This record gives sequence, C-alpha cells and structure tokens, in this order.
Amino acid sequence: MGILQGVGQVNQAKKLKRILNWYGPYLGAGVKLEHIADDWREVRVAMHMRWYNRNAVGTHFGGSLYAMIDPHYMLMLMKLLGREYVVWDQSATIDFIKPGTGTVRATMQVTEQQLNDIYLHTHNGDKYLPEFSVAIKNEAGEVVAKAHKTLYVRKKSKTG
Repeated sequence: MGILQGVGQVNQAKKLKRILNWYGPYLGAGVKLEHIADDWREVRVAMHMRWYNRNAVGTHFGGSLYAMIDPHYMLMLMKLLGREYVVWDQSATIDFIKPGTGTVRATMQVTEQQLNDIYLHTHNGDKYLPEFSVAIKNEAGEVVAKAHKTLYVRKKSKTG
C-alpha cells in the first residue's frame, strides 16, 4: 500500500505530515516537515544539526540534505494531478554550495504555470519530464545546496 493510500480525503496534508515526521528515514536524518499546504502546492522542511546527521567534518551529511527534499515533488504532483496520471521520480542532482550547519530549511512549490505546462504536454498521453529546483538554506538565508529534480509524468490511458 502506498503512503497516500488509505489516508482519508479530509486533512490529507496534515495526516501525511504526521506520517512522514515519524517515517524512519526522516527520523534518522533529523528531517522534520514543517508545513504541507492544504492545496498541496507547497511543502516546507527543516533539519536541525544533530550528532547523528553530521559528517566527518562536522557539517550536515549530504545524503540528509538530499533526503529533505527527495519525495516531495512526486507526492505533490500525485495529489495535484490525481489518479489519472502516472508520476515518478526520473532523476535528481544536488550541488553543495557551502557547508551546512545549524538548522537548514527548504521550501518546495508547484506553481500554476508548472501545472499548466504538465497538462499541455501530457493531455494526449505523451510523457513529460518537468524539472524542479529547490534551494536548501541555512539560518542566515544563505544557500548551502541546490537540488534539481526531474519527474516522469504521463496521463494514464483509458485502457490501463
């Protein structure tokens, strides 16, 4: 059963936030979901510096920085597009700009223009590979990493 299956229509964003905040990999990385918009267009996450998410030089472990943003664009598009669409992560990269220390945060958003582009490119069943970028920032608002995600989106055929 998928993470969103079995979650009722009412307050789905709040329920998913609770589920993901107790999800083992997020607990282990120290990642906390701060906000999921009721309309699924924005997700905010934070990660506090802890002894268990530091690397050998005392900064945030790069895998934890990526884990902060990993599932969210896929989950957001799944909810925004509905069951008529197939949505998968296609690829991802992360560029480490400067050492991450203290609390770091990221905000992921899906705009109306991005949704319109997806509908335009998939209305006849073609696949589309939309790209999303997100900055991970420290407490001073400085970018410590930039992540780039490419998703696979396709409208399901009527026959399956």
